[in-house]
Amino acid sequence: MKRFLLIGAAVVALSTTLAAPLSAQAADKLLNASYDIAREIFAAQNEAFIKANPGVTIDQSHGGTSRQARAIVEGLDADVVTFNQVTDVEFLVRNGFVNEGWQSEFPNNASPFYSFPSFLVRAGNPKNIKDWEDLARDDVQVIFPNPKTSGNARYTYLAATAYAKEKFAGDEAKVTEFVDKIFDNVPVFDTGGRAATTTFVERELGDVIITFEAETKAIAKQYGEDKFQQVVPSVSLLAEFPVAIVDKVADEKGSQDLAKQYLGFLYSPEGQKIAAKFGHRVHDETVAAEYKDQFPEIRLVTVEDVFGGWEKVQAEHFAEGGILDGIYGSR
Repeated sequence: MKRFLLIGAAVVALSTTLAAPLSAQAADKLLNASYDIAREIFAAQNEAFIKANPGVTIDQSHGGTSRQARAIVEGLDADVVTFNQVTDVEFLVRNGFVNEGWQSEFPNNASPFYSFPSFLVRAGNPKNIKDWEDLARDDVQVIFPNPKTSGNARYTYLAATAYAKEKFAGDEAKVTEFVDKIFDNVPVFDTGGRAATTTFVERELGDVIITFEAETKAIAKQYGEDKFQQVVPSVSLLAEFPVAIVDKVADEKGSQDLAKQYLGFLYSPEGQKIAAKFGHRVHDETVAAEYKDQFPEIRLVTVEDVFGGWEKVQAEHFAEGGILDGIYGSR
């Protein structure tokens, strides 16, 4: 049985240089390549950062992070990435765009905030969906994007797998059968999290959408809390949101200092408050305490504890011919 972890607020030690104003000689423009459903949070973060650093311009690019990583290798001149899975940053490391020690450049393994896969159902929860096992029922349609293109969906896949490993005491045949049944209940695999939201909300397909807790809160707030109901499962997978400077690009453009200041701002009290307002759980103890009532307790497991780390996950689950390919092939 794998060890489980309860995630609480963590102490973050920050250098005062992280949120300090930029020098007049610094580069004044950045491109941040981010994940598909991060438009609103980074619009707010950028506005706050620019207010503290007049004259700076922050441009955004959004999409599934695996696609974003490939786009950078193919020529997208992003100075920084704010992704939702470590493997996509490591892809940039292997291709010479990000330095190997990137996780030590910022606190909390370069993850300024975190979340986990959670559920959003329609008002009244007509299918009485409470936990992962309900997603495998014959009468339930599940919405989440394609794990081949979406980091969001990879977390969903891993969280469901982690739940099944506990439920079936590590019986891998039963674990695969369980996850395969959930995949069978997905009527359409969109390429990213925002497209999946459109499918669930506007096209009104599915009984439940699985996405980051922060996105479930955003959907309910935007489209009407009277129309949807958030459901927190019994256990889920810690989803970190890694950030990194794209060193190859930043070195060429002379934007290293600005990139460091920008990513450091996400750890500042103001940056942490913005993240919390947009439904993310934060590490700053004071900010976490201020927003505590908005976040129900959840038992979280980690990729390291359940799967042996991201490198092993990539090789066993997401590589060509891996377990995920086997599940797709059985559909």
